[in-house]
Amino acid sequence: MVDTAAFVMMDPAGLKAIGAGLAVGLTGLASGIAEKDIGTAAIGAMAEKEELFGKGLILTVIPETIVIFGLVVALLIK
Repeated sequence: MVDTAAFVMMDPAGLKAIGAGLAVGLTGLASGIAEKDIGTAAIGAMAEKEELFGKGLILTVIPETIVIFGLVVALLIK
């Protein structure tokens, strides 16, 4: 026989906080991985042609928008 008093109801606010944290954390992790790869390629391209600095800088910043989307989702969850 199972004791029903042992089961505790989960707090919806806590689950929302976990979801918001996952939204920001996972998008931050994905953005970091993408920036690592793009940054490496941009440095390699700039080693050959210095005039590619502007394009490399712009391409390195683009993955940061993923974190902004994650933050928006987290704010909508809360």
